[in-house]
Amino acid sequence: MGRGRAKAKQTKVARELKYSSGSLDPDRLKAELAASPPAPSTSTVDVDADPYADDDEDDAR
Repeated sequence: MGRGRAKAKQTKVARELKYSSGSLDPDRLKAELAASPPAPSTSTVDVDADPYADDDEDDAR
């Protein structure tokens, strides 16, 4: 229980976005995009690594 109010609000917001007049303020959009620099990638996953490669070299006798 309790999901009805949240869903109703989401539906209302979605309708407003869908049927809005589409007024776009390019200056405000530029300012908003410039305010948040992209986060640096901190991924340590080796893209070239073979996930199916055998790590145990002792078994390859």
